[in-house]
Amino acid sequence: MIDPVIFTIGNFSLRWYGVIVMIGVIVGSLIVERELKRRGENPDTIWDALVWWVSFGPTIKTPIGNFRLGLPLGVLPVGIVGARLWYVLNAILGGNRAYLEDPSLIYKIWEGGLHIFGGFLFGAVTLLLFLRSRKLDPWLFLDAAGPAVLIGQGIGRIANFINQELYGPPTTVPWGILIEPAHRLAQYSNMSQYPFETTRFHPTFAYEMLWNFAAAGLLLWLARRYEKNLKPGTLFAGWLLLAGFGRMWIEIFFRPDQPKIEALNVSYSALVAGLMAIAGAILLMIRYKALNPAFAENWEEEYQVAGRPSMMEKETDDEDEEEKAPRTRKASPRRTKAKPDEKVARKTTTRKASARTKKAQ
Repeated sequence: MIDPVIFTIGNFSLRWYGVIVMIGVIVGSLIVERELKRRGENPDTIWDALVWWVSFGPTIKTPIGNFRLGLPLGVLPVGIVGARLWYVLNAILGGNRAYLEDPSLIYKIWEGGLHIFGGFLFGAVTLLLFLRSRKLDPWLFLDAAGPAVLIGQGIGRIANFINQELYGPPTTVPWGILIEPAHRLAQYSNMSQYPFETTRFHPTFAYEMLWNFAAAGLLLWLARRYEKNLKPGTLFAGWLLLAGFGRMWIEIFFRPDQPKIEALNVSYSALVAGLMAIAGAILLMIRYKALNPAFAENWEEEYQVAGRPSMMEKETDDEDEEEKAPRTRKASPRRTKAKPDEKVARKTTTRKASARTKKAQ
């Protein structure tokens, strides 16, 4: 087994969990950067969104420069906070009262405990606010982020293996993994019933990682193969559908650790994942006119790239050019074409001039 702690200096410990999660964020951001560049948008915008600093209040002058108070409201810090809060809420719903009895445990993120759904929700809201402040097209960025989020999340699942978490029920499949007694769920802690040497568990984290990579590959292939035919929001809808369906399937069959809704006998996470998949399917139907709600009547048909005219602007410019072009073509013949009487006069003058020249010779 791999030690979750890389090294410790005093009270500070660097853990594989945090390192791998950050690697996933960086790799995902690089993919978004590449997709933005391919679509003609400024690729550096994604880094601005990640670390967006919102300033407020008066400017403070200091010997080393001027500063303004502000808050780190970027997608990264807000997403981490959201992921932690969702994890805590999910644990409380499952009957864990530790966070209620000792609220100081909530901010101890380094001990593990992030839920990706909270990161999705808080991160997406922050991204949309950032894009609105810069007057940028949200569909373009959401479509670029869909495959990237899947890949980043898949990379982050490696940290679950190191922490010996996010595993499934006991199994006899050849790829089952060993889980040390200290990391066993309560229902599998009986060593006489589930001996350490012979009991293996489903590697649920690996199932989700492989699903995410496969789904991301499909979306990236679609983005290139049908680039001119895909409407804005298609890839984002595909992410909702694929990520939601995959997570729901995994939650139902391979997540015995998740608290369940007793009336439905499904976990809260499975319910949210199912709603994600349904939302993705509805969005696809709206984008391709299978559904025609009133709020989607004016949805754009192409990405609005900063500094590039939209399709409507192009059509207006083309119409203006077409109106001007016929007038130019009609005006030219009038200026160059001589009248019949003028042609006869020119010929007569030329003949008289030739006769006078002959007499002079």
